[in-house]
Amino acid sequence: MAQATLTGDQLEDLQGFIKDWLRHTGRTQADLRRALHASSIRMPVLLDVLQRTYGRLGLAGLAEQLCAIEDLWQSEDGVFESDADGLPGLEASLGQLDLLLQEIRQDQQS
Repeated sequence: MAQATLTGDQLEDLQGFIKDWLRHTGRTQADLRRALHASSIRMPVLLDVLQRTYGRLGLAGLAEQLCAIEDLWQSEDGVFESDADGLPGLEASLGQLDLLLQEIRQDQQS
């Protein structure tokens, strides 16, 4: 069975999402590289790691991986849900990831 792959348009969307997410959370591609255990901070390498996750685990697995990274970063920063109001963009970023994961799960059930 062939692994699922993201289309060119999906990769572009993912790249845009990643860039926005990093900007809103105050993180860098180097932070994402460390979280993904990627070999480089270059966006094509980061996308390749995420593409492999998608191939193995599907869209839900990819969303769960990104949510886990968000959780990791929050714990590193000592930011907890009750503190999120003080950080512009963080709550919105978390909400977007949670909504994405919820949407994916609903699609899988249908």
